[in-house]
Amino acid sequence: MRASLNLPHLALALTALAAATPGAEAAEPPLDPDRVAAIAAMLPERPEGLGRPISDRAAWERFAAEAAEMKILERAAELLEEPIPEQPDDLFLEYTRNGNRTRWERVASQRRGRVNTLVLAECIENKGRFIPAIEAILETLCAERTWVMPAHDAKLTNFHGTHITIDLGSSGLAWNLATADWLLGDRLKPAIRERLRDRLRHFILDPYLATLDGKRNADWWMHTTSNWNAVCLAGVTGTALAQVESREERARFVAAAERYSRNFLKGFTPDGYCSEGLGYWNYGFGHFVLLSEAVRRATGNQLDLLAQPEAAAPATFAARIQIQSGVSPAFADCGVRAQPDQWSMWLLNRRFRLGLPQYETLAMGRRDSLFATMLYCFPDSLPPIGEKATVGPRIRSWFQDAGILISRPAEGSNCRMAVALKGGNNAEHHNHNDLGSYVVVLGDRAVLLDPGSETYSARTFSARRYESNLLNSYGHPVPVVAGKLQQPGREAVAKVLRTNFTEKSDTLELDLTSAYPVPELVQLKRAFVYSREGAGSLTVTDQVELTSPQSFGTALVTLGGWRRLDDGALMVYDVDEAVRVEIDTGGAAYTITAEEIREDAPVLPTRIGIALEQPVKKATVTLKITPFEGPTSDGTGNLLRNGGFEYGTWGWNLPRNGQGELSTERAATGKHSLKITDNDTKAGSNVTSGRIPAEAGREMEVSGKVFHVTGEGIGMYVHYLNARGEMLNEKDERGGIAPVGTLAGQAGQWVPFSYRFTTPPETAAIRLWIHSFNASQVEAFLDDLEVRLVK
Repeated sequence: MRASLNLPHLALALTALAAATPGAEAAEPPLDPDRVAAIAAMLPERPEGLGRPISDRAAWERFAAEAAEMKILERAAELLEEPIPEQPDDLFLEYTRNGNRTRWERVASQRRGRVNTLVLAECIENKGRFIPAIEAILETLCAERTWVMPAHDAKLTNFHGTHITIDLGSSGLAWNLATADWLLGDRLKPAIRERLRDRLRHFILDPYLATLDGKRNADWWMHTTSNWNAVCLAGVTGTALAQVESREERARFVAAAERYSRNFLKGFTPDGYCSEGLGYWNYGFGHFVLLSEAVRRATGNQLDLLAQPEAAAPATFAARIQIQSGVSPAFADCGVRAQPDQWSMWLLNRRFRLGLPQYETLAMGRRDSLFATMLYCFPDSLPPIGEKATVGPRIRSWFQDAGILISRPAEGSNCRMAVALKGGNNAEHHNHNDLGSYVVVLGDRAVLLDPGSETYSARTFSARRYESNLLNSYGHPVPVVAGKLQQPGREAVAKVLRTNFTEKSDTLELDLTSAYPVPELVQLKRAFVYSREGAGSLTVTDQVELTSPQSFGTALVTLGGWRRLDDGALMVYDVDEAVRVEIDTGGAAYTITAEEIREDAPVLPTRIGIALEQPVKKATVTLKITPFEGPTSDGTGNLLRNGGFEYGTWGWNLPRNGQGELSTERAATGKHSLKITDNDTKAGSNVTSGRIPAEAGREMEVSGKVFHVTGEGIGMYVHYLNARGEMLNEKDERGGIAPVGTLAGQAGQWVPFSYRFTTPPETAAIRLWIHSFNASQVEAFLDDLEVRLVK
């Protein structure tokens, strides 16, 4: 039976969310005139944008040489042949009709993205070839009713022109267009520049100045502590620095940024934790970095927002939140594959001297905005801030104020497991009801996880938010008590009862009682014990006490698969990594029920529910999680996991189109095999193994057995991967690679095969790819696959 959510608590919890929408405005006190005058003295006489104007040919020739791999000119030439995408009013209005925001945003991104590519191309080439296309897209954008996104104009006041608000989209677009104008200058027609500057004034600069003059109520984001504050302030201030002629007026924008950006920094706990998640740290703090750097450069290093003491801890959040091997927890509205923004980390690593070797160099690349590309591709000396700090991987990161623990193996140990454990409360920014959630990482794979965010819709930011089983506690590895899920709101808090951190283990004990709207609940405690000994382990113990017998259960969440082992333990796997989960209920009977959590989301997680069969007044449920290694085929050096397919899809990526699937129809040994069914004459099957550690210059062999039913044309391929996971295979003119062998043999019987290959330079891993040729039609079974070094 599906657990229920307490909706009265939901309404209370979303009061804060409702306050964070356009309309929650208040008049502002005036800026300090002395501070404005002081800042004006720091600014240049004329406005300046980021980067260098097109007339600085030496700077742009250096950029062109460094950015050759970005293929900017090639992409810009393609855009010259592509029409500007249509964005009719009906597309904007779709959000108010059905809550869909993605279709408008997709088209808007295509339109606005043209500016970045075309302007960069013209600055590189300097021949005027791209100017007509640039002017065309500028005219098109200036003709739009509003630059505000539909999701931020629910009452359509911007759409109908009855009121102007400033949002994430309009502020970012404005800074981009202001940067384009600064870079190209008089290469653009005077009428185009005049029209553009008029729109910048109309949509951004004049409304903001009216707020500072007390003639217009403040946009709500000026006082919020979320990413909105930093993103919008960056866009508004960057636009002013590049466009506003009056130095005194520019100083007002900078003084306002100095004042209101303090609200953004208040959104972090004192230990620097970002409750919005890593993805929004990239977005929000990344824009705070852009804002700070734009102001610092404009003031000749005299005003440095990053140097504020309150910015130091948030600046190191992304380095500390990583679990291991580049994996971070998807707490709150974060993607499961989110990683720290490389560009922000490069700058912060240098300015705060963090000592993170992976961010010592900046790979040239194009950003999604013109202003960011200019800031990072035309850097200055980046003066250091404060004392030299070191925040590289340690055995733990403890965000004490937030109640978040990241526990890692000791360097050089045999431990392979690292974990993220979550306390906090259920009224955080981009909140999920997830007190007591956790992530278990083996290697670079989060085998057990928090599944992260859904695709945004009107429901996501409404009173119906927690109808989503990804956002409510059902989609998290936390208890269900008396059929009730966790309640949202600040009163739902994970109280830290005890911590004990040693070289060998970390213990975090939480009281989750307040999270559940269950009158009969006396206490619910969850204790995590992470051990670094051996291959590592995590023990999760729930102790519940109630005044009368009630149902109780907990859950595991994975993006992979699972199966029950012969001894009753669970094996949970995701491609090439797996954990063993031993369940101890003190002898109480329990049932296991698995369910895919189907929401409009980029992921399809499986919830493995563990429920006691009988109601209880007291119960203790313990899950002990350890790495599952599993046997190789014969213990004589086979490097391929689960080549006999007896452990489900562990170690394999199978397509969802049915062209590759597990089968019990026939097997060479055991009960299972891999079945390839390709009836498509245009596209072949795509089955890949997990990564297999390998070294360069080694001769290896892949072998196995094949049973052809009909047809032929299955290739056995090997992907050679470097340490960054990039493919090293030589490609033909169409981008294809050659197989190491093509499976053959008489139909109707198992036929052995083996193919040898030598790994190229820089190889750090290999991956098998079983692919039926695009024009082939074939049905066949594969079994007993092995990969070995050739001695």
